[in-house]
Amino acid sequence: MKTRSLLLAALLGALPFLAQAQNAPMSASLVEKDKGAVTTANAVEFQGIITAIDKATREVTIRGGSGNELTITAGPQVKNFKQIKVGDLVTLSYIAALGLDLKKGGGRLRERIESDQAVAAKPGEKPGLVASRTVKVIADVSAVDAAAGTITLRGPKRSIDLSVKDKELLKDIRVGDQIAATYEEAVAIAVTPAPPPAPAPAAQ
Repeated sequence: MKTRSLLLAALLGALPFLAQAQNAPMSASLVEKDKGAVTTANAVEFQGIITAIDKATREVTIRGGSGNELTITAGPQVKNFKQIKVGDLVTLSYIAALGLDLKKGGGRLRERIESDQAVAAKPGEKPGLVASRTVKVIADVSAVDAAAGTITLRGPKRSIDLSVKDKELLKDIRVGDQIAATYEEAVAIAVTPAPPPAPAPAAQ
């Protein structure tokens, strides 16, 4: 969906690629509505300094700009783990987008398709990871309660009940219609060397 791609591009632009060290977490969100289609997107960027590393458990402790510390476990997909050092700068960016497209009258085969991609750092590079996931679902609308703002969708494996904040979105949906949903998420983790210390002021 072109709209969703534009939303993701806008969110990427809203979060600076390289921020100042130890910035507080930044977030952005967008919603787009267009003729029976709704796309929502959210992005979060966190940056901090590594304060501790447990090589046995692969746990890394990161201190953010607010002073709070976060401990994460670097899974096997994070290559070159031995190159991580205390004082290194970690930047984590997360983007998620959900597109819903109403298909009046239904008639399509219910389905669910998932795909995953990951790109890790090359040998000799600083550790890093870019991973993405896409889930596409076509589900039948089996119940709609516009007053309560709820809708029940029956997919190929199970049914789910969803609460919709904007009840206007339900006014044109009827039992027997279908919803085509596409969920996309991406996470990027980059580790860079510790920033150099600020130069001392020159003696007068």
